[in-house]
Amino acid sequence: FKGMHEASSLLVGSTLSAIEAVMENQVKHALNLGGGLHHGFERKASGFCIYNDGAVGIKYLRKKYDCKVLYVDTDAHHGDGVQWAFYDDPNVCTFSIHETGRYLFPGTGNVNERGLKEGYGYSFNLPIDAFTEDESFLQVYETAMKEIVHYFKPDVIVTQNGADAHFLDPLTHLCSTMKIYERIPALAHELAHQYCDGKWIALGGGGYDIWRVVPRAWAQVWKVMSEGTHFQGPLPKDWLKKWEKESPVLLPENWHDPEDAYNPIPRRQEITEKNEKLLKKSLQLITNQKKYNSL
Repeated sequence: FKGMHEASSLLVGSTLSAIEAVMENQVKHALNLGGGLHHGFERKASGFCIYNDGAVGIKYLRKKYDCKVLYVDTDAHHGDGVQWAFYDDPNVCTFSIHETGRYLFPGTGNVNERGLKEGYGYSFNLPIDAFTEDESFLQVYETAMKEIVHYFKPDVIVTQNGADAHFLDPLTHLCSTMKIYERIPALAHELAHQYCDGKWIALGGGGYDIWRVVPRAWAQVWKVMSEGTHFQGPLPKDWLKKWEKESPVLLPENWHDPEDAYNPIPRRQEITEKNEKLLKKSLQLITNQKKYNSL
């Protein structure tokens, strides 16, 4: 499209500006909702992503600040471009939780993708089953996130906050609600202060229900980052009034989704058990290291 290079460059520049602000101690956290273009590669565009701002930003962090970077990707699609960019780098740990590639682009992100050469053991993937719901998602995600942060001990955390794991998203098959979009940034905030003196850069990402899901999910990232809490209750009346005439779908009235927002998932127990087994496989290297250290 016209101005593609310029527009994409601005998104990368925004992420670099966010990184500068955090690393130069101007702010504890910084948010670039235009970023998170995690499918881009060094020599090709992919998956709606022209330039991979996350990968460029992490390389900048490594080159200028020589710090250990944890990249966390909660988009429903595997964060392939960032993973492969640092697959052999022991100073960059990538963690992606996403819908299994059996059904979804880009088809990668298997649990056995663990890194290469010196980077082996610093790539983690949780390719959860289609139709995974809040409880299972959060159980495996929180467990893995805490274990990985303690194992890697990063100097700074970079998160990609895709909003397409929601049950309303038209491109994916996960069944989360707004509950996960409160907890995901809250956990990043908590662990950044615990391990990184608060250094946390958050990026946007995917999300294809731009009326009902993305505004609520990304607003929660901003709220947690700026005030350490999350929005709850009714959505602002002025926001609803402004956008309801343009929206092709009925806008939600509350920050949370109703309890009966979608039909029950018949395979819930099976999906939960599969995800738990997957979690054990994903964290096997950390588990083995703990056993070795205890000998």
